[in-house]
This record gives sequence, C-alpha cells and structure tokens, in this order.
Amino acid sequence: MLQFIDKETIESSYSFEELVEKLKSAFADSSVTVPMRHHHDYANPPEDRESTLLLMPAWEPGKDLGVKMVTVSPNNGNYDLPSIQGIYLLFDAHKGNCRTLLDAKALTAIRTAATSALASSFLSREESKTLLMIGTGALSPMLIKAHATVRPIEKVLVWGRNTEKANGVAKALVSENFTVESIGSIEEGIKRADIISCATLSATALINGEWLQAGQHLDMVGAYRPDMREADDTCLTRSRVFVDHYAGATKETGDIVIPLEQGVITKEDLQADLFELCRNEKQGRRSSQEITFFKSVGHALEDLVAATMVADKVIGVAD
Repeated sequence: MLQFIDKETIESSYSFEELVEKLKSAFADSSVTVPMRHHHDYANPPEDRESTLLLMPAWEPGKDLGVKMVTVSPNNGNYDLPSIQGIYLLFDAHKGNCRTLLDAKALTAIRTAATSALASSFLSREESKTLLMIGTGALSPMLIKAHATVRPIEKVLVWGRNTEKANGVAKALVSENFTVESIGSIEEGIKRADIISCATLSATALINGEWLQAGQHLDMVGAYRPDMREADDTCLTRSRVFVDHYAGATKETGDIVIPLEQGVITKEDLQADLFELCRNEKQGRRSSQEITFFKSVGHALEDLVAATMVADKVIGVAD
C-alpha cells in the first residue's frame, strides 16, 4: 500500500541544518531538470476573489521525480482552513513507480524556510542578532527557526494585523534559544531588526523603503502573484536585489514584476539567483552597510530535495 507521509511525520524527519546544506548542494548541481511551473488563477465566485492552482514538477534522471500540486485560497482564514493546501507525489525516476505521497503544505513550509535561510547565509550580516517576522501564518515559525540556524538570532519581533495571532507565534516559540516579542507596528520593528522576513498574503506593499537602515537584509516570501507585493519601490531602489530563480521572479511576483513593468528597476538590477550564489559565480553581500533584498518565489528543485530527504528517512532509500 502506498504510504502517505503526513505533516507530523515530515516535521519530525528533518533538520534545517541538514536541509539547508542539501539545498545548497542541489542549487550548485546541474543534474536536476526543473520545467517552469504551471500557475493557473481560477475564479472562486463565493469569495469574489481568485484562487490559484500551482503545478511544480522536477526530476533527477535515474533517481527521483516529483510533482507538487497546490491550491492557494487567500480567504480560507475565514473558515479556519489554511490558505495553501496540496499534495506532493514522489516517483522513482528509474522504474516509474510512485514511492510515496507527502503533505504538500508541510513540505512547502520547511523547504521555503530553508531556502530563505540559505539565501540569508549569503546575504545577511554574519553577526545578525535581531529578526523581524512580518506575518503570522503557519510559515512564520518555520522561517524564524530556519533563519536562527544560519545566524546567531537572539531576539525575534513579530508583527501581524491580528495581535492575538502574533502572540500565538511568540508562544509557539517559547522553548527556542531566543526571545520573541509581539510588536505594534512594522516601522517599529524595522528600526530594531538586522533581518526582516515577510510572509503574508497582502496585495499591497507593507514595507516602506524609507524605513530601512544600512546593513539590513530583507527576506520577501509572500506576493506569490504578479498583482501582489509586500515591498514598495524604494525597497528595491535602496537594495541589491537577489532572487531564487530568474524565470519565476520576473514572471510571478509583483515584488519584482511591477517595478520591472514600471521601469523602477531593470532585469540587470537583479544581482544573482541562488544557482549563481551556490556555484560561487556571483557575490552575495559585499559590505556591512549595503541593504540586501531576497525575493523567494518557490522552485520545484526545493520541493524535490525536501521530499527526497524526508522519504529516504521515513520509507528508506530507493533501490
């Protein structure tokens, strides 16, 4: 019988230290094939707002092949349901059999957080001690813990539109080796932060670039559609901008697409993607004073790496 690896099993079968290193090796390698993901917005009349279907395939010839199928329904908080739901199918790329199914939401959370931490290892200051987390969704605690594996985080500030949810994030991390504080405004948090991580479903910019200070690193995770953004134009023009991969960043996220279309930035202003950083083809942070901006869109390579790592631990390495 085909085994389903659920959220609880996924979360007990990984470490961010291990996953960050595996992602770094995979981005430096060239053996994995990753077609452009399918991004389909579809009408959702009961909500008067579109939902999204994402299909993300990737394979390493002769080894593993995976496809993630995900729906994003932004209003699901009204029904006490997660906005992101889906499943990951992992196949043996040699014999073609399906090895296992995994909970896509949990898999996405760990790989997204680990990818942000990987980028931070190139882009944030090594001595970064204070992290501002903007957003209170399920991904927020993961991002916080992942960043804390690559930088000596001592203080975490959490902002959310719902103070109760922000307090909930703080409570969920009470046993970690850093203190967590819920704050009342994003501007207040930026004044105190070394790293700013933002993971929301906001359609309009939350971060005012005028608030930024020398040496900060921005980790932008939300804005998964071209008509959504979390950072304003000034954030882009004051920063050196990096992305996880060029094709997705210049097509799928308003944080990059809108400034490109309006001539605020050009494609030449994108300094590097994770492939170039991990292969040491491009340089990350160059000084302690510059502001760095990383836009995470999501890449099927990340899913395949995380799914294979978990499956090998839970059901054993494929023959």
